[in-house]
Amino acid sequence: MSGQRPAPIAVLIASMPFRTIALLEQPRRVEQLRRARRLRAAPAAYRFLDVLIAAVVLILCLPLLGLVCLAIRLEGGGPAIFRQLRLGRDKRPFTVYKFRTMGLAADPEVHRRYVEQLIAGEETSYGVRAGPDLYKLVTDDRVTRVGRLLRRTSVDELPQIFDVLRGHMSLVGPRPVIPYEARLYPASYDRRFAVKPGLTGLWQVNGRNERTYREMMELDVVWVERQSLWLYLSILARTPWALLRRRGAA
Repeated sequence: MSGQRPAPIAVLIASMPFRTIALLEQPRRVEQLRRARRLRAAPAAYRFLDVLIAAVVLILCLPLLGLVCLAIRLEGGGPAIFRQLRLGRDKRPFTVYKFRTMGLAADPEVHRRYVEQLIAGEETSYGVRAGPDLYKLVTDDRVTRVGRLLRRTSVDELPQIFDVLRGHMSLVGPRPVIPYEARLYPASYDRRFAVKPGLTGLWQVNGRNERTYREMMELDVVWVERQSLWLYLSILARTPWALLRRRGAA
């Protein structure tokens, strides 16, 4: 009848033979299986590349690491390596290694209050440019002369290669955060902890400290949702250029 309303989709599907429904579902199941297989294989591929590339970089950079250690010791004495507790995948704590860029008596509360203001979206009051952009404490008097050079070139991050080799970090991933930062995060930020933190990532190659804190978190989540071997390699390839340009570096 022309006035009869068509049957709902659910009723039509229910009336189909089981074999017909199975045939309709088959392409979807195949795609789901393929996606699951790719997701299972991805961590192994990332880990293989992490170890291979990190080992090569470590060997090539050994003279530089030695010179930096010597420069830090000559400037103010004390240890050349700075250790700090950070949160990794699934918020598991681990020790991150960096070159020490501050004096031995530096007060960590200054940076803590600054980060709390950034997360809250407030303007900072620690002698840095306020506004929407994310900046490090570039006028921080706790930073040594050698430390300023290391930060501008991001060489202070090189010891994190050991964290990559130990399996706590990946070459590509979100920035490893300090526990007090994570306690202030809204629930929407928790997705970034589904993967290992990284030495570089979307944030680092897309403006770095020119980005707001919220934008940095959003880029971390984008990596979690869209990660692929191609994107992994693309970020690694773009990182040297980002470092050379020093765009957004403090």
